[in-house]
Amino acid sequence: MPTNKHKRKASAHSKTKAIKGFQSSGLISLHPKAFVIGGLFFVALGLYLLAFESQNNAMFGVAMLSLIAGGSTTIYANFALAKKKTD
Repeated sequence: MPTNKHKRKASAHSKTKAIKGFQSSGLISLHPKAFVIGGLFFVALGLYLLAFESQNNAMFGVAMLSLIAGGSTTIYANFALAKKKTD
């Protein structure tokens, strides 16, 4: 039977409860509706540029960047909006 048995402290488990209550104070987390609208605007701009202004390679690149940025911003803001509604 070992004489020096390692025992955990009771305070080691109380830290996880404090971390769960922490809410992110990022800009998208604070204003998710505005970023959803802005992301959808970038998606619409990208589709417009892709459909009507993509004769040269530069406009095609701008259209793709606008679609990617708008789509990712909209998805991330939707996650923040859903989390904010439950709180």
